Amino acid sequence: MNLKLNNQKRPAGFALVLVMVLCAISILILVSEMNRTSTVAIQNFRTAKFAMLNNAAEAATEKVFAKMAWDFQANGLGYVTNQLVAGAYNMVPTSTDNAYWANVQFSNPQSGAANSIYVGFLTNYNGPMPTQYTNQYATVSPVYRITANATMTGTQFPDVVGTAQEDVMLALVPITTYAIFYNGELEFSDCATMLVKGRVHSNADICVGAGSGATLTFDGAVTCGTSLSAPARGGISIWTPNTASTWLTTFNAGYSTSNTTVNLAITMTNTHSIIDIPSAGEDVMSSQGQVRLYNQAQVILLVSNSVTAGNPPTVKMILQTGFNGNLPGNDSAKVQQTIFNATPALLATNAPYQMPFLSLTNSFTDQRQSTTTPQLVTQIDVAQYSQWLATNTVATGKFTNGAYPTILYVADRRTSGSAQAVVRLVNGTGLPYNHGLGFTVATLNPLYVKGNYNLTNQASGGTATGLGATTNGASLPAALLSDALTILSPSWQDSQSAGLYTSRNASSMTLNAAIVTGNIPSTGTTATTFSGGVHNLTRFLETWSGDTLTLNTSIVCLFSSQIATAQFQMPGAYYDPPTRNWGFDQTYYSPNKQPPGVPCALVPIRFNWQQPPPGSVTSN
Repeated sequence: MNLKLNNQKRPAGFALVLVMVLCAISILILVSEMNRTSTVAIQNFRTAKFAMLNNAAEAATEKVFAKMAWDFQANGLGYVTNQLVAGAYNMVPTSTDNAYWANVQFSNPQSGAANSIYVGFLTNYNGPMPTQYTNQYATVSPVYRITANATMTGTQFPDVVGTAQEDVMLALVPITTYAIFYNGELEFSDCATMLVKGRVHSNADICVGAGSGATLTFDGAVTCGTSLSAPARGGISIWTPNTASTWLTTFNAGYSTSNTTVNLAITMTNTHSIIDIPSAGEDVMSSQGQVRLYNQAQVILLVSNSVTAGNPPTVKMILQTGFNGNLPGNDSAKVQQTIFNATPALLATNAPYQMPFLSLTNSFTDQRQSTTTPQLVTQIDVAQYSQWLATNTVATGKFTNGAYPTILYVADRRTSGSAQAVVRLVNGTGLPYNHGLGFTVATLNPLYVKGNYNLTNQASGGTATGLGATTNGASLPAALLSDALTILSPSWQDSQSAGLYTSRNASSMTLNAAIVTGNIPSTGTTATTFSGGVHNLTRFLETWSGDTLTLNTSIVCLFSSQIATAQFQMPGAYYDPPTRNWGFDQTYYSPNKQPPGVPCALVPIRFNWQQPPPGSVTSN
């Protein structure tokens, strides 16, 4: 059987068309994928460039911060302010720093200026520090904003702009927020039982180790610039220097060594300058001028030799007030009066410039200074000084409209053979009334405080703290800044100063004030080369056995004494120590209880970092 098959053939061009269609689809898919890949690559590249430029902008802000922080800690806030005005912080990374920076163009986001950065003042801050600075606060501390924009040089991605912004606080932290602060070596060696309830810091090393039968306990953090150990001091070596179990010392909040130096708003190579008289021609508002107590004081008393040998001394009084942010020392309308041949009668009756609170005829011997020559004494009766401020027509005429005097600066520049010129405060149970602002006495001389100091506060109705109190209660914020500080009990009598120390029987007393003073550092390990330690930073000249000295204080040792320079001697030479009832005055954690004029630690802090929109300096 024959079958006939119908063999139909498709046109030959159909296959070609099909192939072409499939190729077109493939090409479309390929082009689409290539476009997508190219777009992703471009986006990735842009993203990488954006991240790189953000990092570059951040590098620019960090360069400025590093310079501001260095200037702040090395030269103080006034220097930073002057540098800012002069445009010294208009700085960006350059090819001089690294060849890489030739690829980046920086600009000021506010003005658009090339090779520039924005640095602007935001505000002054008063208040608590960040949490890592427990129990610290900043006072009148400027906050600055640093903002940078960065682009690539050339034409590639000119619309990609990296940005960075950080705020910087140049924090001024009162040094009295430390229970104990030493700019040099800090020695607790051989101390009686002591409990320290605040932070402790030394810019050098710390020597611990309580005396036999005693204990030393720190409740707050302990930090130092170098090392902490218990070496032999004062001829005593009952501890193994690097074996903590032998130190009789407890660190409840731990300790750390090799810490960064805490710089103050003072020339750190000459911290004594804070109490010195400025040199002629020094600008009051310069970095150095602003930290001097002489320029911060509203009342200055200068005592010098008579212009005629053998006559009573010369006294110069200066009354000055601050204005428009300037220090009192920059007052263009100072009240100045010089009294020649200042006899007691003239000081009491020289109206209206009489000064009944001032005595220049007292004298006594300081056996710590190893001399039998009576000292030249400028004595301030604090109670009479308070009355004078409230009633003297010159004083009340000058200190008006809330310009209450808070700092008294005294300098006795007299010379007479080997006699030493000193300053003494008496009758200081109550301090001058100035609406609770506080009262500070500063002197370049050795300072002596006789009797109870700062126990009553007129601003709170005369409430007394009382003898033996371990909290400051209602007493005023107060500070004593001096070349050296000696405490004389209420029983002290000048007439007994040259006799055996056992004839000078002390009596218990309380002193409520921050102490900023100097010492004579240890020069060796023996009893005759010892500084006396922190427990003898306040000097004594009496037999205190059985009597108690209560200190509500912050203890700050900034320098070596330059006038009272005799080396410490162990008890039994010119004194026997008191029972020390010492406590850190924790009211100093409050800004409104800060003593006037105390120096501040300089703490630069970054915060509020972000990436603002390009061209913005007001973000957040």
